[in-house]
Amino acid sequence: MTFNDSFHAGLDVAERGGERLSLGVAARLSRYLQVLTQAKKMGKETISSQELADYTHVNSTQIRRDLSGFGKFGKRGVGYNVDSLVSQIRKILRTAGQHNIALFGAGHLGQAIASSDIFADHGFRVVAIFDTDTGKVGQPIGPAGKATALSVRPYEDLDRVVEDEDIVVGVLAVPTEAAQKVADDLVEAGVKIIFNYSEALLQVPPDVTVHTSSPAVDLLYALYFYLT
Repeated sequence: MTFNDSFHAGLDVAERGGERLSLGVAARLSRYLQVLTQAKKMGKETISSQELADYTHVNSTQIRRDLSGFGKFGKRGVGYNVDSLVSQIRKILRTAGQHNIALFGAGHLGQAIASSDIFADHGFRVVAIFDTDTGKVGQPIGPAGKATALSVRPYEDLDRVVEDEDIVVGVLAVPTEAAQKVADDLVEAGVKIIFNYSEALLQVPPDVTVHTSSPAVDLLYALYFYLT
């Protein structure tokens, strides 16, 4: 099963009134969270629904409707407290806390992912990096100048590391021809969420969620709105 909505929408684990959120609501909340997280890093204390609309391209009325369904977060004329809203949306999406990621591929893309805060900003932590290239095994990869670099592990350690590190997400930064094999091994190890940076169309069981990230698709999406 594959989804091309946002990564967190793919998780689809939030609840409202004891029921799961629809994918549409979960996707929008995830977009709000992305903007709010960046606003928090920039030092913003409050943000209006119109500002959220400008950054997410979701109608401000829809934003207020989405958020009001979970409680009263904003104040008229003041807006939303960024820090509070980040915490609340994370609770709604059940992304509060720490979630461990295994990254596959220590090439240029894998190194960029491991050195970025793209996942860490949302509570996801890369705890293991794998590669089948024995020349890369043992090399440190991570943010420059920080003590958080990880040593590349041999691919054969996958099963043990998934269990020992409580891996919930597998991120594939591998060549297209290698992606299905890695996905199969992750499924066998019990991982239910796969984030795929390759162009492979992965075949997985119905209870496993795959999100394929494609810059070209994102550009087509942006171009559509520009042209229309």
